[in-house]
Amino acid sequence: MADVPTELVEELTEVGSENQQIWQEAKAEDDYDQFAPRLERLRDLERERAGHVDPGTDPYEVLYENSNPYIPLDTMAGIFEELRAALPPLIEAIRDSDTDLADPWEGEYPETDQEALSEAVLDVLGYDRSRGRLDTAPHPFMAGTQFDARVTTRFKPTDPLDALTATIHEYGHASYQLGLRQDAYATPLGESRSSGVHESQSRFWENHIGRTKPFWERFLPTFKQHIDGHDDLTVQEAYEATNRIRPDNLIRVEADELTYHMHIILRCEIGRRFIEGDIEAAEIPRLWNEKMDEYLGVVPDTDSEGCLQDIHWTSGFAAFHGYTIGSVLAAQLNAAIRDDLDVDSLVREGEFDPIREWLGERVHRQGQRYTTPELVKQATGEPLTAEYFIEYAEEKFGDLYDL
Repeated sequence: MADVPTELVEELTEVGSENQQIWQEAKAEDDYDQFAPRLERLRDLERERAGHVDPGTDPYEVLYENSNPYIPLDTMAGIFEELRAALPPLIEAIRDSDTDLADPWEGEYPETDQEALSEAVLDVLGYDRSRGRLDTAPHPFMAGTQFDARVTTRFKPTDPLDALTATIHEYGHASYQLGLRQDAYATPLGESRSSGVHESQSRFWENHIGRTKPFWERFLPTFKQHIDGHDDLTVQEAYEATNRIRPDNLIRVEADELTYHMHIILRCEIGRRFIEGDIEAAEIPRLWNEKMDEYLGVVPDTDSEGCLQDIHWTSGFAAFHGYTIGSVLAAQLNAAIRDDLDVDSLVREGEFDPIREWLGERVHRQGQRYTTPELVKQATGEPLTAEYFIEYAEEKFGDLYDL
């Protein structure tokens, strides 16, 4: 393995910074041709960097392993293959279903009410206020350490669930950070394992706790205290509204938990072909639209809603896999924890400490003691697999949509 020349690192940093500005302009003006040459320049530099890091190895594999250490690209390809086989037929069946899930939101909901709702759900889940706080941001995120992990959320005027689920998601990230060993701070034992494992914690709390019927049995009275006009809202209606599938959605960050992975697979497939030289930048919009039609049955009218929607490709091409790793691992952890705990009863009773402790013992306090595959095996007893996510999705949405 050779060192990456300083000059190349500096140029990559400079190009990435320039690309962000040009991408913003191209997206605003729906002008992909303005951004395409920047993609090609970044691709050439990334290929050069990969050649220095691991000469003779496929450049995309090198870039992938930089973002997702310890999970081989072949393993990730296998997970994608399983999802690609299982999810599009399920999405199509939902599209064709006569079942229409509840969509009770009408008008606009004040940000002050939504903020109070977000604060309330953090209290219900057991967020440690002495080591964190809630703020707002254009795109929700969590930042911090085991001593101070702060979360942000955003507010959509017409849908109070957007802020609620975003807050629960970021709480999951914060729970991981706050669960790291304090006595091991600034050492590998006091650091999170990887972005994919981190995402598994946020996805676990958002999807396997916050989107469940037992959660709404516990939280609905609190919801009604803060969101006016829904005194008659039932647990079933809240549960359905939280789990509506929207195949016609074009935007990744607004996708539901089922269609989301087709957005991820599309990006990874195109990014890999681009890095490996199978396609040129000029072909990306066409391929994007073809994949959207194939996987989700919808095609964007503009590139701003298509291949220009994400900022990620301004600085690299192999950063999306971690999102799917997170969801797949979250489902696997969900299956494992339910072998040990009566999760639904705990959630109904608002007893979240045993759930947090189970995750803390098996994931959080392990830090970087194990590689990701070792950590998954230690926590769940099995290697990472898409099997549990697929079973979860088919059972949950099959029931919701009467499939």
